[in-house]
Amino acid sequence: MKSKKISHSKAKPKAGPKTSSNFEKFYKNADKKEAFGPNLERNPVKKRVLKISDTAIESPSVKGVKPSKELKRKLPSVNNYTNTSSEDFRLNKYIAHCGLCSRREAAAWVKAGKIQVNGKLMDNPSYIVQKTDKIVYEGKAIKPEVHKVYVLMNKPKNVVTTLSDEKERRTVLDLLGDRVAERVYPVGRLDRNSTGLLLLTNDGDLAQKLSHPSHQIKKIYHVGLNKNLTKNDFEKITLGIKLEDGFIKVDSMDYVEGKKDEVGIEIHSGKNRIIRRIFEQLDYEVKKLDRVYYGGLTKKNLPSGKFRFLLAQEVIMLKHFT
Repeated sequence: MKSKKISHSKAKPKAGPKTSSNFEKFYKNADKKEAFGPNLERNPVKKRVLKISDTAIESPSVKGVKPSKELKRKLPSVNNYTNTSSEDFRLNKYIAHCGLCSRREAAAWVKAGKIQVNGKLMDNPSYIVQKTDKIVYEGKAIKPEVHKVYVLMNKPKNVVTTLSDEKERRTVLDLLGDRVAERVYPVGRLDRNSTGLLLLTNDGDLAQKLSHPSHQIKKIYHVGLNKNLTKNDFEKITLGIKLEDGFIKVDSMDYVEGKKDEVGIEIHSGKNRIIRRIFEQLDYEVKKLDRVYYGGLTKKNLPSGKFRFLLAQEVIMLKHFT
């Protein structure tokens, strides 16, 4: 399905040169399928300059092009996540490196009594794991994954993002099947009826970074509503909405060209059901919610229900420039 262009909302002109946000750039070039896509080098307008110390390096194309020698020299290895300091072997981080969940979730598991250390329940997430310790989760001994895997999926509708489902509904792991040998888990969540980009990995450090609000990872959604969004409500959302768990303001928003019941929203908040709750607050129902951009990654050449492994340059971008 071809991406729809977003027409910029009419606003009073401001003094000075006009600049475009990431959101505007993305949708302005959506039909060309170049902006923010994996093939960064082919789009001269969208070349990103990645600063490393005092050296600026152009983001390389990830389509069959190897990183430059300068890039290799300046950047850490993709798999360089392990440190020998004792702090890096806290129990919650150990569990995250086993490819089971994020560090935050692992800490909750420990406090809930789901983890055993040497045959005894452990309720302290900060416990320093020793080399001789046997860590058990759900009756099975677990060990950190040596090989890090990064999978980008275009999640279809009616698929849940949990590792298992009590109602036996199809999960994202079912879509992976046996094509991914390592144990991976989804970073963040997409509702069962939401679609779009979802990252799955066994890299606990990266999952922690992408999930933590302080890093403000950019996300863009294509939203379809049950009725036209009025100009008044449009302005309320752009100015900010007060929800039951606090004030929320989107980074950017615009109508889809020719549509008043469809908008594109750029937001970095990772709160649960945040977009649906914003519109519910104003008496709208979200009929369609599709994540089209996530931390620099897009759905280019990735049909619904399909997935691909991230290339080294994309992992580097997520780890060091997102």
